[in-house]
Amino acid sequence: MSPRSASVNEELRRRSRERLLQATVDLVGERGYESTTLGDIADRAGAARGLVSYYFPGKRHLLQSAVHRLMHLTLEAALEREPATDDGRERLARAIDAILGLARDHPLLMRTHMAGILQAEGFVRCPEQQRLAELLRDTVTRYGSPDVDTDYPLLRALLMGAVVAVLLPGAPMPGPRLRAELFQRYGLDWELGVPPDGGPPDGTFPR
Repeated sequence: MSPRSASVNEELRRRSRERLLQATVDLVGERGYESTTLGDIADRAGAARGLVSYYFPGKRHLLQSAVHRLMHLTLEAALEREPATDDGRERLARAIDAILGLARDHPLLMRTHMAGILQAEGFVRCPEQQRLAELLRDTVTRYGSPDVDTDYPLLRALLMGAVVAVLLPGAPMPGPRLRAELFQRYGLDWELGVPPDGGPPDGTFPR
């Protein structure tokens, strides 16, 4: 049997890494961070346990990479869904809805992720985070920002703050209200993106 080519080996490594990331999302979303071990993740991914340490320096780094991948894939799917559009305002609306949707659909996972960013290790820069950043920067660019280097990190901060507000234990903010505030800030019509049922909160948009 001839040895595998470099490209085949690279593809196998990519798939193995992605299985670990997906297993992390699944397990932490089901059990929570503390109840999920690296061994559990490797077993769910069908990978050797040593492979986790080969790709990631620790569980916190693995979790951030896994959530950034989920965010990147979710945002990409929202931006490119049919009907396809190059309209910057529609794409920004879709981006806001996608990120707020993650807080709604994956509360335990996203709460754990946001809490981890505030730990000593801080914000992990990884390939998945870079892909997410590229999509958000492109969204700000298409929206028509005159200063993307300023407006991209502001949008990122506003979206992170909105996720925290939705998930805040004991005092969560309603997602539609946060959506309305973000849409008003960016001059977006309520009907753009994927508006929630029931219409806008009272006093936020003309009915």
